[in-house]
This record gives sequence, structure tokens and C-alpha cells, in this order.
Amino acid sequence: MRALLISSALAAAFALSAAVGAVPTSLLPAEPEIAAPPSGLSPLAADSAWTPRFEAAADELAAALRSRDEAQWAPLLGGRWLAAADRERIRSLLDDRDSPFLHALLSKGYTHRAILGWNAPASMSAAERAAIEAGKEAEALVCWTAGGSGEGPWPATARDADNRPGQPYACARIAYSIRGEAPTWRAFIEQGEERAAAAAAPREPA
Repeated sequence: MRALLISSALAAAFALSAAVGAVPTSLLPAEPEIAAPPSGLSPLAADSAWTPRFEAAADELAAALRSRDEAQWAPLLGGRWLAAADRERIRSLLDDRDSPFLHALLSKGYTHRAILGWNAPASMSAAERAAIEAGKEAEALVCWTAGGSGEGPWPATARDADNRPGQPYACARIAYSIRGEAPTWRAFIEQGEERAAAAAAPREPA
């Protein structure tokens, strides 16, 4: 695969090991840690077993968002677990003329789509990559844009997929699981802090 699908179990293990390693906290002065650069994104490989699963989920999500019908998109974004504030934020994204969703999914231009995963670290072995590919859970980003050739630009990192005004693409994160009897997935739509604050601010009456 050109890109790495992040296993939820693997991410949890990393988080647990980091937490254990952080106790006890040293009282001695220490050099500040250098923040690791965000992982880059690349298209999922066409021959990945996960690619058709994410493609089908992305098609269903795009159709629900285009409808602007909350009864269609809310179940895909968490249903009863989707907070009221998040419902209002997504309604705003689908109605706001400055929203990238309005351009990417609701304009008359032809919509292009990219499904992106995280680049695997160079230190990861082939066996570790194969274990993630064969896992039961994975996440990817799906992004849409209208017009152009469909070659991009696409987000370089997950931080760039925050759906702020002016972005040439709109994005959602999809968490997919094939545990249990039937595959399940849920989408998440992130927003930049400034954009989310503006959406939550009270508006002047028209």
C-alpha cells in the first residue's frame, strides 16, 4: 500500500504505552521535546482490501450530505451519539456559502473524490504493514472537490482536512470496522477552531 490504514487497536496500544511511560514525572529540568511533524497522506492503493469498503462508504456519505436531509446524514455521523452542537455545525457547513462542502458536493461542477491514508513510517516492517492491512478496523480520509482534473490539490496532512473556508476540498474521516456479523462504519467531519467558533457565535437577525 502507498498509504497506511491506522488500526484502532494499534493506536490504543501506542496511547497506553505512552501513558505508562509518562509516570512518574521527573522533577529535574529537561530539554523541551520537539513536536513530531504530522504524518503525510497518500491515496490508498487500488489493490488494498480496504479500498472498496471505503469507496462504498464514501458514496453513501456523499449522497446523504448532498440531500441536506438530516434524517439521511445524521445516522452516518453518529446518530443518537451525535451531539446537538455537532448537528448544528454540520447543518451550517451544508448551508454556508463559504463552506467547502457547498462547492465540493453541492455545486454544478463535476465532483472528484480522493480516499487517503497515512504514510507508513520508513521503520515499519513488511510484516507490520501486512498486519494492519489484515486487521479488523481502519480509518481513512475521504475528500471531495468540484471542477478541475481531480488531480488535486488534496490535503497533505490530516490537519489540512479541517474544512475551513477557502479550502478547495471538503473532507470527512471514516472509521470502519469489520468485527461482528456485519461491517459498520461512522463518519466524522472536523473543522478548524476558528471556523467552528464562527459557526457557534450568535448571528444578527436578518
